Amino acid sequence: MGAQIHGTQKFNKEERNKIHFTMAALEEIQAIMKRYPEGKHKSGVIPILHIAQAENNGWLSAEVMDYVASLMKIEPIEVFEVASFYSMFNLKPVGKCILEVCRTSSCWLMGAEDVVRHIEKKLNIKDGETTKDGMFTLKTVECLGSCGTAPMLQCGASYHENLTIEKVDSLIDKYKSEGKGRYYTDRDYHNTL
Repeated sequence: MGAQIHGTQKFNKEERNKIHFTMAALEEIQAIMKRYPEGKHKSGVIPILHIAQAENNGWLSAEVMDYVASLMKIEPIEVFEVASFYSMFNLKPVGKCILEVCRTSSCWLMGAEDVVRHIEKKLNIKDGETTKDGMFTLKTVECLGSCGTAPMLQCGASYHENLTIEKVDSLIDKYKSEGKGRYYTDRDYHNTL
């Protein structure tokens, strides 16, 4: 696999050979692939990429995408096409907690810009940046499908809705005190209104 497939990511064969997922992740990947008929495993690439991202500290390197392709028996470009299309996949290192703030109409009208500005000031980062301690990445995203409870943000699998500055501060403090990565695969998701 070459850099031309992965944009600016450089492919390192030695690093690729070191990639191994946990047994639990591999079992979950196999279970997902079994949902689809032989030759149609590509249909499971999105949930499998979520697992891969969680196994790799929240992002997908060229080597991880190549590994996923080999597990699924598809071409690496087929994995990259999906990973590079959706904003839920990260193609560069990110913080343990990605604060994805919705910026579309309902959230914007209800104060999402104020939420973003507050997070930027509180964490001393801008949209797309990660805190120096590697704990948080701020990311503005398109509609997260919670228009009736705007403004909202997502962190891992958890939705936090009807945000106020006080709620945002509480969330950041909570995630910081937990000190762990939050991913779309989280089984302990917590939605707040």
